[in-house]
Amino acid sequence: MPCILIIDDNPAVATALEVLFSLHDIETAHADSPDAGLQRLAEGDIDLVLQDMNFTADTTSGEEGVALFDAIRARHPDLPVILLTAWTQLSSAVELVKAGAVDYLAKPWDDRKLLTTVNNLLELSEARRELERRRDGERRHRQQLAQRYDLRGAVFADPASERAIALACQVARSELPVLITGPNGSGKEKIAEIIQANSPMRQGAFVALNCGAIPAELIEAELFGAEAGAYTGANKVREGKFEAADGGTLFLDEIGNLSLAGQMKLLRVLETGRFERLGSNRERQVKVRVISATNADLTAMIRDGSFREDLYYRLNAVELSLPALADRPGDILPLAEHFLSGAKPLSAGAIQALQRHAWPGNVRELRNVIQRAELLAGGRQIEAADLNLPKPAPPRPAGGAEPDRERIVAVLGRANGVIAQAAAELGMSRQALYRRMDRYGIPRE
Repeated sequence: MPCILIIDDNPAVATALEVLFSLHDIETAHADSPDAGLQRLAEGDIDLVLQDMNFTADTTSGEEGVALFDAIRARHPDLPVILLTAWTQLSSAVELVKAGAVDYLAKPWDDRKLLTTVNNLLELSEARRELERRRDGERRHRQQLAQRYDLRGAVFADPASERAIALACQVARSELPVLITGPNGSGKEKIAEIIQANSPMRQGAFVALNCGAIPAELIEAELFGAEAGAYTGANKVREGKFEAADGGTLFLDEIGNLSLAGQMKLLRVLETGRFERLGSNRERQVKVRVISATNADLTAMIRDGSFREDLYYRLNAVELSLPALADRPGDILPLAEHFLSGAKPLSAGAIQALQRHAWPGNVRELRNVIQRAELLAGGRQIEAADLNLPKPAPPRPAGGAEPDRERIVAVLGRANGVIAQAAAELGMSRQALYRRMDRYGIPRE
């Protein structure tokens, strides 16, 4: 049952309030002085404070009430406070509302208005407690994950990231291939490292190859190695990534960029564990767990013939999807603080700017923004202007034309499916965009 602390030195006022609240199943506690009120608050289990503004009979300045409010705000900053005032303290009450008091009511008060205000605040207080309980549970779960698994220094606080990391730890126990999907810069390689670090092959090497960064004519040599003279410029024997990863894990980023010839050879290695270097007829045997990643739609590539369906199902024994940074906003501030060197803190304005930005470049963009701002900031802290972020798109004018299906699809395409970025361009909230997508039958994935 919620509990209100009444701080008032007038027994008649306190009794009247206690009776009023008891009739509506609201528990009360009473303190007849500021010191007694602060002591009761220290004992806990108070959801709301209803305090008088004057505690000295021969004065009507309200100074005691101001001092009490300041003490409550300093010790219990999230606790809602309602002020009971006489007309002589009205100006003080108005100032305290500006300083954070929820409301003020003049004596004698209106029972209906008081009950409405109190009930609204108690509902809000319960919602905050529930949110805090959930956050405590999430923090405990993150701590348990960190104690049980090697998370490779991953920084996260958002439930979406926690779910992805927990799934990564779970699938790590097998040796099955894993396909990690998600936008560029979202942290797919970190997820692959977590899988490797908690797998039966964790003592082996972790070898990474970005298939999108290697020319098509060299990708097979990178993967499988090459004998001297196998191609122009091959002056010596070259060990491939599969040989280097033998007994460990090979992480193939941007797997959608692999040529069809390379796909065929990769499929054979996954099926048999055997391959040949370029320019060699001798088969080599390896034991490698393959983790691949992509920001491309591999099913669409299968339909247009640019990706082998049989390879897709070999790579996709387990699929793990990593959301864009904009879809896990709880990670933004922890990551930003992680990227800081510690020389300069973020100002409140900078924090707000970070949280408003759509982050089309995801974690990689955030890291670059923070490192550049820390280098160029001229003051003692990093201000919003130092981040050099584009201004948020202005809200769409009321009554303006709503975007049709064709426009939404086009904007989603430009944003690579990042909902926050598309919503910002369309001048609507993420929730509004999701509703419009559902109405038009546009898949959320």
